[in-house]
Amino acid sequence: MTYSIIGRDPASGELGIAVQSKFPGVGSIVAHARANAGAITTQAFANPDHGHRGLDLLALGATADETLGALLRGDPQRDQRQIAVMSLDGPAAAHTGTEVQTWDGWSGTAIAGNAVASGNTLSGGAVVTAMIDAFEAGAGELSRRLLRALAAGRDAGGELRGQQSAALLVVKPGGGYGGRDGRHVDVSVYDHPEPIDELARCYELHRLSYFPSNEADLVPIDEAIATELKDVLAAAGFRALPAGGSWDGACIAAMARFMGVENYDNRIRDDALIDQEVLADIRRRRVGQ
Repeated sequence: MTYSIIGRDPASGELGIAVQSKFPGVGSIVAHARANAGAITTQAFANPDHGHRGLDLLALGATADETLGALLRGDPQRDQRQIAVMSLDGPAAAHTGTEVQTWDGWSGTAIAGNAVASGNTLSGGAVVTAMIDAFEAGAGELSRRLLRALAAGRDAGGELRGQQSAALLVVKPGGGYGGRDGRHVDVSVYDHPEPIDELARCYELHRLSYFPSNEADLVPIDEAIATELKDVLAAAGFRALPAGGSWDGACIAAMARFMGVENYDNRIRDDALIDQEVLADIRRRRVGQ
């Protein structure tokens, strides 16, 4: 009833999971990851406690294969489980029990160097192969690679019962809000007719609110941008601003308040620069461009 992928980016130290299921709130059951430890998916007749205990083992230095073996040895219902494990480095490990349902479809896994895809009651093995191929061929930030891989699985036939929920979990040291939490990304769609597309939309919102600006994305607020932003600020109730294309301290203070209200917290500036991603989002939401 579910397909997922665990992916690893050795360069950034990120580990992540993307998952979709014809079951509500799948992320809370399937996706388990911890910075400086690893990532685990628990599917089929899932036991989420395998995720918690498995991460403890990975954090102590166990390999993915050792962790999976320990979880299965203590589980009398191992034949009904589907589990995948990835450590910070080294090969992944996966298990699909002999009693995992296929409902006349397919259940199994595929493993690559930095990814492992798992699924049950799928249209065929091409689903997990497509996910691995999309992930391996991708570039850029891990979250977007995982989302593209999940969409590739859907487009290759997905789950026989359809779609309902999806989740994206990415961890890294110093991740999360303000860099204070290892949960760099934690976005979930509980119930939606197109959960993967909705997950991708929510992730872009998450980036704007939780991620700091990249220096390369900062541009000066010139006269044209200043005039445009003053119109936006005036519409939001900030009316006591100087006319024209200047951008002074009063404008900077008003913009900081506006960005706080609009949830751009981690991209607020105290100078005459603006993040191009923020500017594009303001235009989309406020100006209609």
